[in-house]
Amino acid sequence: MDLDAVRARWDAEADTYDERPDRGLRPGPVRVAWADVLRTVLPPLPTRIVDLGCGTGSLAVLVAELGYDVVGMDISSRMLERARAQARESDVDVTFLEGDANDPPLDPATFDVVLGRDVVATLPDPGAALATWARVVRPGGRLVLIETRTGTDGLAAVQLQRILHPLASSMIVVPLQSADLWGEPVIDERFAVVAHVRS
Repeated sequence: MDLDAVRARWDAEADTYDERPDRGLRPGPVRVAWADVLRTVLPPLPTRIVDLGCGTGSLAVLVAELGYDVVGMDISSRMLERARAQARESDVDVTFLEGDANDPPLDPATFDVVLGRDVVATLPDPGAALATWARVVRPGGRLVLIETRTGTDGLAAVQLQRILHPLASSMIVVPLQSADLWGEPVIDERFAVVAHVRS
């Protein structure tokens, strides 16, 4: 995989990435709906979370607003510039780091949750990447993976569960079909898989 090409692609999208309501998560009903979902899939406070492939930081900032200790990581420096600006505007403390989600430069067992939104399907070897993500999680921790399957693009929930099976002691799938989350009705498969990592 050409990391420079990946970085350049996301750098180019940084200025317009938040234009969709579900990406920008600006104040309003979409943001409220996402906050409700996050409260459902994340463990109680205090919890340390890393958002891998955090993009412009909208989800990381929202999680921090809910009281979580959050680190965001992305390969794109332009995305991270926007993420840091969002954190300042929201007056929350989020640490943003530049790094590759395929092999994040993080110490083992340092987070309670690895959070990823529309990241797994973009990785060249999801199984290898998720094994690395699982090592970052403390005993009893979880992976919270939000994905979309549109036609033949992306991962279906059953595919993601199959990849996670060797890593997880238990899993649940949370459907995310509500128009409230996206600002419009959706017909494709949108979901979160919450996987408790094997100790």
